[in-house]
Amino acid sequence: MKKTITFLTLLFFISCGSGRSFQRFFNQHKNDVGVTAFQVPNFMRALLRNISPEKNGVFKNIDDFKFITFTNISQQKQSDLIDEMNAVTAAKFTDVFRKNEQERTKILSVKEDGDVVSQAIIFNSTLAKTTVFYLKGRFDPNKLKQLAESDDLNTIPSKLLQNNLLNPNFNPNNK
Repeated sequence: MKKTITFLTLLFFISCGSGRSFQRFFNQHKNDVGVTAFQVPNFMRALLRNISPEKNGVFKNIDDFKFITFTNISQQKQSDLIDEMNAVTAAKFTDVFRKNEQERTKILSVKEDGDVVSQAIIFNSTLAKTTVFYLKGRFDPNKLKQLAESDDLNTIPSKLLQNNLLNPNFNPNNK
């Protein structure tokens, strides 16, 4: 009887921990060659809200924001990334938008808290560039869908660079 209880407990913990998370995906790939990865720390969240007035509605309640970009990847790498993203979004996410084409895959997948989106993954993949955005907070689902369909999120990294927010020498106390 004790062995059965121990086995069932072990099986329970293994099954709960076997899912993929975006953080695990991010940590696994952030050091890959040709990758640009960025995670917004707490002190920069206010700055993120101010880079674009039209996106402020999306970012005003942000708790976590990460992006990772892969450039010039092989078809096999693209396929692997799509498979990994499918594994991440299969864990309690709902696909709001998915478009699978020969040359491009687009996914908008969300976790909901009632009628509010609490987490979103926006995945856009071509051989030239694969970009993944992760947002955690409280978001209007319609604004997220518009953002994903218009590719507006892809301008955020360049705006952060223009404002020297991604510069490793950036220090908000030095002017």
